[in-house]
Amino acid sequence: MARKPRDRKKERRFIPRCKAYIYATFNNTIVTLTDPGGSVLATSSAGAVGFSGSRKSSAFAAQRTAEAVVKKAEGFGVKSINIIVKGPGAGREAAIRALQANGMHVVSIKDVTPIPHNGCRPPKKRRV
Repeated sequence: MARKPRDRKKERRFIPRCKAYIYATFNNTIVTLTDPGGSVLATSSAGAVGFSGSRKSSAFAAQRTAEAVVKKAEGFGVKSINIIVKGPGAGREAAIRALQANGMHVVSIKDVTPIPHNGCRPPKKRRV
C-alpha cells in the first residue's frame, strides 16, 4: 500500500512594495491590494466590513475598509504602496488616510477616474 506524500507547507510570500486600488462610488468603497504584477493579495469593501445601506457610502466606512485590508496584508510584509484612486465617492481621502495611519508608506497617489471627452448624446427636446 503506497503512502500518500506529505503536504508541503505553503510558502510565505514577502512583498515589500504593493499597489492599492481604491474604487470609491456613491454607494460603496472597494479597496484592493495587489503585488506589482497585479495578483490580488487582499481585498475588502464597505459592505464586507459590515456596513449596509447609505452607511456604506460614508467616509467612515471607507476608513474601516482600508484598515481591514491592511490587517489582511500584514502576513505579506507590505511596507510601501502606490495608491490608484478611481471614482467620485466620499471615501477617497478617508481610505488614503487610513492606509497611511496604519503603517503603510505611501509612495505615490494616482487618480484614474474616467472623464468623458464629450459625453453621452443628450436626450431629445421635450415636447409638451
